[in-house]
Amino acid sequence: MAASPLISVILPVYGVRQYLPDCLDSVLGQADATIEVIAVDDASPDGCGQLLDDRASTDQRLSVIHLEHNGGPGNARNVGLTRAAGTYVWFIDGDDLIAPGAVAAIAARLAQVQPDVLLIDYQDRYPDGSTGPSPGASLLASAPPGVCTLAEAPQLINLTMTSWSKVLRREFLLGLDEPFRDGIHEDVPVSCAVLLAGRLAALDRACYCYRRSRPGSFMATTSSSHQAIFSAYSEVFDLLGKRVAAADPVATPAVQAAIFERAIWHYSTVLQTGGLGLGPVGRPGLVPRSERRAFFRRMHADYVLHQPAGFVRPAGARGAKFRLIERNAYWTYEALEPVNRLRVALRRPARSKPR
Repeated sequence: MAASPLISVILPVYGVRQYLPDCLDSVLGQADATIEVIAVDDASPDGCGQLLDDRASTDQRLSVIHLEHNGGPGNARNVGLTRAAGTYVWFIDGDDLIAPGAVAAIAARLAQVQPDVLLIDYQDRYPDGSTGPSPGASLLASAPPGVCTLAEAPQLINLTMTSWSKVLRREFLLGLDEPFRDGIHEDVPVSCAVLLAGRLAALDRACYCYRRSRPGSFMATTSSSHQAIFSAYSEVFDLLGKRVAAADPVATPAVQAAIFERAIWHYSTVLQTGGLGLGPVGRPGLVPRSERRAFFRRMHADYVLHQPAGFVRPAGARGAKFRLIERNAYWTYEALEPVNRLRVALRRPARSKPR
């Protein structure tokens, strides 16, 4: 009887036929016998299912689940998780890549510290082929050398709220009973739940390549669906409130403040982030222009509702934005937004040109 794999890679697939071969090559090319790959064809209309079947016929590490109806990436991840046999699970997206040597590096770190949650670094990849470092690299470098809880390193809540940036112990994840939700921003409640409950460790190495501004991606498309960020954090605040009421030692005042600040900053990032366009200044935003005022009002309402006692606003430009949100000063916020976008663009680390 074959030994159980160390890592089950779970791959939801929909509408990524152009990118899927490279994704599969990056995963299966790791040549590591300790993984299995479970691809979930989410009723993809572009031939992804057949591509997966063809690849599975030549590599026994890959198995394919075909869904009759499209249910979204959260549902596909949940379905894949029911089939997983690995000690750990790693959810990746079908349009992204795993960096060379990533599985070996992750396996070594897991063996070293045996965490519930391994936080990994990533690299941004842009449509022109250039790459850039993640904004969270310094946060990963600041993590304790072994395992820790969020109470010991509350700054880790500021890492990206994505499922692909975490390798999760399967039994730990199943025990939380926190399935991925429908729609977009579905990663946020799960990400916060595992950070609050888990023994955390970090791997200060770019193991994942995230494709930025891909046409058709929800995270590059102007849409009313981005209002879902509020319901996502509503679940997070409910979970945090329950842990505070139960005197959970991880739910310290510092953690409460960090989660609040993370939520407000995430809201503001969604509001300021451009969709597909010419550049960071003047391009369409993720939030439709007609909905920006209502989105801002919800930011303000959450600020007033969830602000922890004694919360101190961050310093600098970030703190100035928080002040405007707290005061519901929408027009001032909007007037300053082009300046903020330009400032962020100028401070962004330089990209590496494609080779």
